[in-house]
Amino acid sequence: MNVFTSIKDVKEPEALVALALKVKNNPGVFGSYGKLKTLGLVFFNPSLRTRLSTQKAALNLGMQVVILNINSDSWILEMEDGAIMNGNAQEHIREAAAVLSQYCDIIGVRTFAQFNSRAEDYGEFILQKFIRFSSVPILSLESATLHPLQSLADWMTITEQQRTERPKVVLSWAPHPKILPQAVANSFVEWMRIAHVDLTVTFPKEIDLAPSYLKGISVTHNQEKAMENADFVYAKNWSSFSNYGKGTSSFQDWKIDERKMALTHNAYFMHCLPVRRNVVVSDGVLDSDHSLVLEQANNRTYAAQAVLLKMLGYEG
Repeated sequence: MNVFTSIKDVKEPEALVALALKVKNNPGVFGSYGKLKTLGLVFFNPSLRTRLSTQKAALNLGMQVVILNINSDSWILEMEDGAIMNGNAQEHIREAAAVLSQYCDIIGVRTFAQFNSRAEDYGEFILQKFIRFSSVPILSLESATLHPLQSLADWMTITEQQRTERPKVVLSWAPHPKILPQAVANSFVEWMRIAHVDLTVTFPKEIDLAPSYLKGISVTHNQEKAMENADFVYAKNWSSFSNYGKGTSSFQDWKIDERKMALTHNAYFMHCLPVRRNVVVSDGVLDSDHSLVLEQANNRTYAAQAVLLKMLGYEG
């Protein structure tokens, strides 16, 4: 696997989930597989789980890890071809990616949507520059539109906890004081489309996702109706695709609370973290025995470890 940016880069997604679960049962089983290999982690924005889980995953494989925070640890990068570099940027992505490729065997890149241009964000402008100018495999640590490592961990978590052969999974929009990307939601829909689940996505009409992700998916704008008899409820905020880059202070009543969870089939609650308590979800739901947020975070390590194994050439 030379690139991991979405489920489309994975030949056998279910086998990758199985590998991640195998790794979780014995994290040290491949402890020397990455010996003398280096993973470079490049961050354009903050991270807690992605940074630490991917670093731990690499260490579990015997890899060395180097971390670079762009614009604080490094020169400011110029991304445009043909740029006259007489401004703030001191180094071009062409040289930066090429040099990183000399130091690292795999490069992980994390970047968010900028909300300046929907076309640019959905074209994955920064991530594609790294893919173009690097000579080693590129691992997405979250991009402008997708977060595949999170979705792999989510699929693992559902597999471990499901009580029926085909559970009902609900992805629900939830309030947030900031404008957030569609990456986690887009990616979750991509991966759940392949999984053996009954997926429903619910959100206010004004805060839609890209139609290409929702094609063939059950969609409703009635949150409470969607949650009826659900086995898993995944809460996540995102900003509107149609009215791109615009937020809203409305729909505070979309918060997940105990009353809404009572509509479900004793459902598990999921969220990728970090989460705004009593904005996205009530304390009572988040702290309940049916909250899986910490298990999702734990599974991030083994999801990353399985992907790194594949990028290192593991065939099992």
